[in-house]
Amino acid sequence: MPDPQDRLQTYRAKRDFRVTAEPAGAAAPPPAPGPGGRRFVVQRHRARRLHYDFRLEVEGVLVSWAVPKGPTLDPKGRQLAVHVEDHPIEYFDFEGVIPKGEYGGGDVIVWDWGTWEPARDGDPRAAVERGELHFDLRGEKLGGRFVLVRRDRGPDGSGKEQWLLLHKHDEFAQPGWDPEDHPCSVKSGRTNDEVAAEPKAMWRSGKPTGEAYVPLAWDPPTGEELAALDGLGARGGAWVVQGRELKLTNLDKALFPRRDPDGAGPFTKRDLIRYHARVAPFMLPYLVDRPVNLNRYPDGVAKPGFWHKEVPDWAPDWIKTWRHDGSEPGAGTRYFVVDSVPALIWMANYGAVELHAWTSKVADVHQPTWAYVDIDPGGRSTFDDVLVLARLYRAALAHLHLDGIPKVTGQRGLQIWVPIAPGYSFSQTRAWVEKVSRAVGNTVPDLVSWEWHKDRRHGLARLDYTQNAVNRTLVTPFSARAAPGAPVSMTITWDELDDPGLRPDRWTIATALDRLRRAGDPLAPLIGQPQRLSPL
Repeated sequence: MPDPQDRLQTYRAKRDFRVTAEPAGAAAPPPAPGPGGRRFVVQRHRARRLHYDFRLEVEGVLVSWAVPKGPTLDPKGRQLAVHVEDHPIEYFDFEGVIPKGEYGGGDVIVWDWGTWEPARDGDPRAAVERGELHFDLRGEKLGGRFVLVRRDRGPDGSGKEQWLLLHKHDEFAQPGWDPEDHPCSVKSGRTNDEVAAEPKAMWRSGKPTGEAYVPLAWDPPTGEELAALDGLGARGGAWVVQGRELKLTNLDKALFPRRDPDGAGPFTKRDLIRYHARVAPFMLPYLVDRPVNLNRYPDGVAKPGFWHKEVPDWAPDWIKTWRHDGSEPGAGTRYFVVDSVPALIWMANYGAVELHAWTSKVADVHQPTWAYVDIDPGGRSTFDDVLVLARLYRAALAHLHLDGIPKVTGQRGLQIWVPIAPGYSFSQTRAWVEKVSRAVGNTVPDLVSWEWHKDRRHGLARLDYTQNAVNRTLVTPFSARAAPGAPVSMTITWDELDDPGLRPDRWTIATALDRLRRAGDPLAPLIGQPQRLSPL
């Protein structure tokens, strides 16, 4: 049997996987559903022209035809089907957007899927090579006996074969049946317009499925699931969320003391678990595919916590992990990669009050995706001093025609996140942030110290550019902080720097969701923006 990877050479040759959002193909296909053992999918694909991609799973790849008018149950239909290159099996349920200007650029929905069986020949690959394949489909829209028959190899010498796709006269046949009368995805129920306006997922540049698939939207727990959490006793118990069973413990343990006599709190472990569950759609885009350093306080933030990186042996195997091999033998560390709502909930139960995701992804941890500015106030610094510095960065980025968004830390400081294009090294981003920071600091030298050690800064702020390095992290947006009252690190707009009510710990796990539902996340549109840093 030919290697499926060999059959994908034509597919790969037509795509620039540094830019396109399609999958490149992994070594092993996912398991086929149902007793049939073979799958088919039809994807409605709006590229330069609308067409339907008709794909049959054969020997570990998707043998594919582009059908301009789509498949039909009308036995009188003779639909043109252009035989195109085999696609990787990971493409089976791809629904999203391929970048404009790239091969196949446009939007894709899973129009139909199911299983299929060859009707005449036990060797479908040989039947395709001969130019005639009879098969039965069992889908949600399509069913019955179909035939693909080769007509010719194309008039333009391109080598693309012209086939016909037709439906036989059987109990599934429906005269006049038009695929355009059934426009919705069987995967999501959405139309191409809806997927194009709000894609739920994207594929990264030519990586296997485990690394290429990047979800862009997650559903929070249902009301019934949250009610089940509320119904657990103080000692905890099993909580099933989105198909995963989590064993929760010590739910009424106080993790965050009251901030002041009139403030909110204390907040319990149950409160943090509920917060993680509900904030997941906003927080996960900053965690997925990234190693995460945990700041754990299993006995509450009133007692000393500790940094934690290594995944314990008893962690559930459904949580994604990644091993970072150290420079010395045996120095490797297996990190958590938080990529689902249940995984984020598990972190709260584990006592991970703070989550600090890497600025690089597991596919290439030496490739930063953000340039970080960290305004670290000193003992004498006021929050007004921090805002003066932040406004200077705002002016600098505007002058350089660059996008970035500030984020209050939930403690005393403020950060600015600037998205960058692939290709930069950490040394380059660190040098660039240092130059901008030196210009800002030279404007207000009485507010800033460049000393590394705090005891030498005389209480002044530090503009810390050194966070731009492998495994140097800043707190993830919307993570709680280890402080009384359970403050949260919150993204804000530039205009909010001028809000007299702004404080770095203004939002807590009790108020952050109301803020996000009302104002949204101003940093979210910048995720993945391929921004080139202006020369200085």
